[in-house]
Amino acid sequence: MLAQASKHLRKTKAKPNPAEILLFSPLFSAMPMPKSPKLFSSYTRSRTLSSRLKRFFFSSHFCFLFGLAGFLFGSVSYLYPTPPARKCLGSDPLSVSVSWDLNPKLGAGEVETGRKERHKVMGFVGIQTGFGSVGRRKALRSTWFPSDRQGILRLEEATGLAFRFVIGRTKDKAKMAALQREVEEYDDFILLDIEEEYSKLPYKTLAFFKAAYALYDSDFYVKADDDIYLRPDRLSLLIAKERSHSQTYIGCMKKGPVFTDPNLKWYEPLSYLLGKEYFLHAYGPIYALSADVVSSLVALRNNSFRMFSNEDVTIGAWMLAMNVNHENELALCSSDCSPSSIAVWDIPKCSGLCQPEVKMLELHKREDCSGGTATTSDR
Repeated sequence: MLAQASKHLRKTKAKPNPAEILLFSPLFSAMPMPKSPKLFSSYTRSRTLSSRLKRFFFSSHFCFLFGLAGFLFGSVSYLYPTPPARKCLGSDPLSVSVSWDLNPKLGAGEVETGRKERHKVMGFVGIQTGFGSVGRRKALRSTWFPSDRQGILRLEEATGLAFRFVIGRTKDKAKMAALQREVEEYDDFILLDIEEEYSKLPYKTLAFFKAAYALYDSDFYVKADDDIYLRPDRLSLLIAKERSHSQTYIGCMKKGPVFTDPNLKWYEPLSYLLGKEYFLHAYGPIYALSADVVSSLVALRNNSFRMFSNEDVTIGAWMLAMNVNHENELALCSSDCSPSSIAVWDIPKCSGLCQPEVKMLELHKREDCSGGTATTSDR
């Protein structure tokens, strides 16, 4: 067949028909002949006027519709821009530095956090710590306090409570550098723009509540020290209880003699204003204030209320000035682990655990203390 086709072409010396070449190609020689010649003659037949008009109108309509769709899409994109992509859960740093009363545009009690929205939690727990408490923080991260950011987020999800260490600043550059390395490693701090000194604990406590309120939309704000053994799950149940009073002050309440001896640790220079006995107030190692109470504290300027020498007494005095409900919770000052203990510390020998770096680890090994889990951070 190929020879006949070639002979035919040589005789005619005509331009080869593409249809004939296609039909006589070896690749298509075994294919059945099409019933309709239109499938092949369409390559060479001239287009009629009607077909050209049809193609013209079809192309015009298509271009018009395509252009209209583009215009509508552009208009919608302009009027309703696509929101920015959401970051993965937990992608933002957990640690944050907070300053207050430095910007003249801010009102009383407002703070600079660098965040636009407050993070919603049931309770926020600020573990008060200092530059000399590296060993305590290490012990905590080896027991009930998670040692990594994912552990902190899992604990928050399980209990509804957010936990952070709270610390001020120092003029010692070496200590600040060491703190920065710790922040970068663990990412579990709130850094306050206030001098970290024992004599300034009342000021630090007020700064803590202001910062916590600015960062977290919480039902309760808990102040805790870094030398107590805590059960976050039980603290969560305490915070979650239904209460009829929106202004609540939860703690292990006490009264006691006012210390007038300058040689004693808890000496009170303003003892002449207090008399011989302190009013009812919570022990300092751990207590909680409801959101309504903290919002009132936030509205205060740092020098508007009297500061006593001891922060627990200072907070207790402010609570007397407010219409708060004193909720006495003895589980917050347990001297040993029990089925109901929330916070364990060596009351009354120490204002926390005696030798906390050692005692913390010992308590965590006991099933009645840890609840039978090795740790809350799955280490």
